[in-house]
Amino acid sequence: MNGLSDVRLTLHSQELTAGQRDGARHAPMRNAPSHLSRWGLFWQRLHTRKALLALTAEQLKDVGLTREQAREEGLKPFWRI
Repeated sequence: MNGLSDVRLTLHSQELTAGQRDGARHAPMRNAPSHLSRWGLFWQRLHTRKALLALTAEQLKDVGLTREQAREEGLKPFWRI
């Protein structure tokens, strides 16, 4: 055992469970920077997806994406996650 008491393990599991419930409520905003409004998030998605379509093969390789993966993500409408 790593030294955590049963009480600490129980509290940690309760925190994880609470976090999962909270995360489900905020799922549409899960990848958004905290300062963005919903419209700001849409604007960011629109521009980053357009930029993704413009990346060269070398740049895609650097980020670990294939051309097809980039195209699939880049062509999504801005309101989709």
